Order: sequence, then structure tokens, then C-alpha cells
Amino acid sequence: MVAEWAAELEELLLRVGRRFSRADLRWRMRAYVRGLLGSVSRKNGWQLAEFAGHSTPDGLQNLLNRARWDAEELRDDLQEYVAEKLGDEDGTLIIDDTGFIKKGVTSAGVQRQYSGTAGRTENCQIGVFAAYASANGRALVDRELYLPKSWTGDPDRCRAAKIPEERTFATKGELARKLVRRALASALPIAWVTADSAYGQEWAFRRMLEEAGVGYVLAVPKSQQVKSTAGSWRIDALIAEAPDDAWQRLSCGDGAKGPRVYDWAAAQLPVIDIFDGDPPTHRRWVLARRSLARHHEIAYYLAYAPDGTAVEDLVRIAGSRWAIEECFQAAKNECGLDQYEVRRYPGWYRHITLAMLAHAFLAAMAADAIERGAEETMNPPPRPSPWQKSGDSWTLSAPARRATGIGIGIVR
Repeated sequence: MVAEWAAELEELLLRVGRRFSRADLRWRMRAYVRGLLGSVSRKNGWQLAEFAGHSTPDGLQNLLNRARWDAEELRDDLQEYVAEKLGDEDGTLIIDDTGFIKKGVTSAGVQRQYSGTAGRTENCQIGVFAAYASANGRALVDRELYLPKSWTGDPDRCRAAKIPEERTFATKGELARKLVRRALASALPIAWVTADSAYGQEWAFRRMLEEAGVGYVLAVPKSQQVKSTAGSWRIDALIAEAPDDAWQRLSCGDGAKGPRVYDWAAAQLPVIDIFDGDPPTHRRWVLARRSLARHHEIAYYLAYAPDGTAVEDLVRIAGSRWAIEECFQAAKNECGLDQYEVRRYPGWYRHITLAMLAHAFLAAMAADAIERGAEETMNPPPRPSPWQKSGDSWTLSAPARRATGIGIGIVR
């Protein structure tokens, strides 16, 4: 198994090595990724350099800060790799953001802002990410650094952090749409998109997905307005009128403690748009998730799904949103996603992309191990019984590997 993993990593590093025009950069990239995957307590410049056998971190710092290579091209290679290893026609793209707590004021995009990761306002950077999840596994596949107006409105500050002049202010929702458009144009097979209410409440985000013909299950706040030909309601008021038999108990996937079971209510909305007289291929839904123990705790969703989609499928997609949290945790704990020391804009993208590449490799190897385990634990084909009936008698046939083939007749 170790040899196979080593061979797979070597193949991956050769695959992305073409993005580095010089041999010394290729070797530094390889050392950096191996360090991110290695048993390094904190994956900063000095410890990664020591793991690689370098006397100083200068070479690895140069890889992130000054060397000439394109992190966007490497991101494209990463998406192709994930598509090959984890791709499934029913795959889901998940959008969410995570915070990176930092000291000082010079790291690109840093300011005091709310971090869902910390659960409070902190001095931090915020990255908006896309993860890909399927029955085969999950991995981070794209990223954008959020730049607050305190940065985009200060050209001198942006220049010092090497932020490109064309990078203007964009909301997290706009960054999310950028990630989705790129993913849909990539090799990743995507049938669904899911995200939390920060993104789901944006009409432009939902409309973009509908125009692309992609299904979605998006969390929304309880104040979300639901409009259809039958009227307009707040979603919490609409769900409050659901009859008791509209709720059904379903699992939205396995968690650390087993199946995540909730009560769910779902209803299709009346059709609004009919193009060229043809019936719609997709339908809009409202969906709600209620805690079993605390009935007042209800989460709300808007969904858009192919005609004929079952409620169980919507519930499964809603539950898949937790996969990106697992990706963040694994990428931070195992691949140093948040342990960088770079301050400039290009360095952030380079470190994050290399850490995502390392995490994708682990995800691919985990998927391979699960597949191999399933094959190894499959029951062997049944051995043909030596008891064979012929008329009113049973005959014991010798095993096929024996040459004698002599039978013994037993009269019933």
C-alpha cells in the first residue's frame, strides 16, 4: 500500500510539474507538497525546509513569493485530477468560506471581520472555497481570497501586497458565482450545488444556477421570501402551515456519531416559467429540516431539481454541505492549509493551491483504499455443492479440480 501511494504521488507531481518551467522550481514544489503531506508538527517555512533537508527556508519562500508560475494553471490540474479520481455524474459542488486568523495589518485582505470558523470577529483573512463531493469522496477544488473595501479602496496598500490592479471589490456572493462558473467549465461532473444561507439567499446566485440547468439545494434565512403564481410568503410562515403528515423522518447522511436524522418537510412550488410552450424540465421546491429533540430549531432551504426528483434526493444534497467542513478540517489539520506565513496576495494563492493539491491526493488515496477494502471484503463466489440431484437420487460429485470425477450414489 505504501509503495502504491508513493507511486501515485510521484505521478501527480510529474503531472503538475509541467507548470514549473525550471527544474529547481519543480524540485521545490515537490519538496513543499511532500512536506505538507509529511509528519511536520507545524507546516511553516522553517519546519518544511527542515523536513526537506534544506538549511534555510529561502528556496521554499521563493517558490511562494517571487518565482514565476501560475497558481491558476495548477488549480486547473487539480480539478482535472479530482474529476478523474472522485468524479461522478451525480457530483455536488459545495460553496462556503473559512477564516484564517492572522496578526498584523499587512497580510492581503486581513482586517477585523466575522469568521464563521472562529465564531466571532477576529483579525483574519477570509477565503471563499468550492469543494467537490460524490459517492467516491470529497476534496477542495477552488478558492478566492475575499478583499474588504478597506483594501480595495487603498491602492497603495494593495500595491504593497502585490494585489493585481484589476482586482476590485467583490462580495463573497460574487466570488462564489465566479467559483461556480469556473467549476461548471471544468472537467468536474456537477449535477448539484449546495451552500449555506449566506449564499443561498442571493437571487443572482440561484438564477445563475437555474440558467445553467444545474440543480441546487441552498439554505436560506427564515425571512426568505418565497414567490410563486400562488402568492408570496416568508418561508418560515409557509413551513409553519405544513400539516403533521407533511413531515417525514429521514437521514441526510452519516456523521461522526452515525446517521444524521431529522424531520423534513418538502413541497413543490407552482410552475412560473414555461418556455416555448414546453413543460419545464426542473421544479422549484421549499424544504425544511427540523430537530427531533427541539422542534423550534428549523433550517430552511430553496431547491431547484429535475422533474421527478424525490424528497430523499433533496435531503441527501442538503446533508452533503457538511462535506466542505470536513474538507476544511482535514486540509488544515493534515495539509497545513492555514499554517502559511506568506503575506502577499500571490503567496496566499500559491500556498492554498498546493495545500489543496495535497489534500486532493489524500482524498483520492482514501477513496482508493475504500474501494480496495470493499473488493477484499466481498464474499467469495459460492463453491458449487458436491450434492447433485439426479432423479430420486443424490450424487456426491468430486471437486472439479480433481481428475477422478467419481460419484457415489445415495438412494433416498
